[in-house]
Amino acid sequence: MPFQFRINLEAELRRLVGDADVAVPTPVLAELDAMRGRDRDARSAARLAGSFRPIEGHGAADDALLDLATEHRGVVVTNDAALLGRLRASGIPRITLRSRNHLVLEGL
Repeated sequence: MPFQFRINLEAELRRLVGDADVAVPTPVLAELDAMRGRDRDARSAARLAGSFRPIEGHGAADDALLDLATEHRGVVVTNDAALLGRLRASGIPRITLRSRNHLVLEGL
């Protein structure tokens, strides 16, 4: 989102959830690393994700996000439609892009 729509992710997260501890699951970091060779946005996303605390996760990136959000009562930031459906079904709060210019918090 920050690279496609020029969203200041850190400022938007602070606006929505204050000084929350932002962590990125290791499977998400691995997925970004695998995509960085062929996708400029993935390279930028990998650099941004590297500025946050890594948290050990297991399985595929989406599964790790679901498991960790459930375990830690976390909020997931994503715009992936399939993942959003799984998060909604599991009752996990999520932050998504709205109107291509700001983020919204749902399900809290």
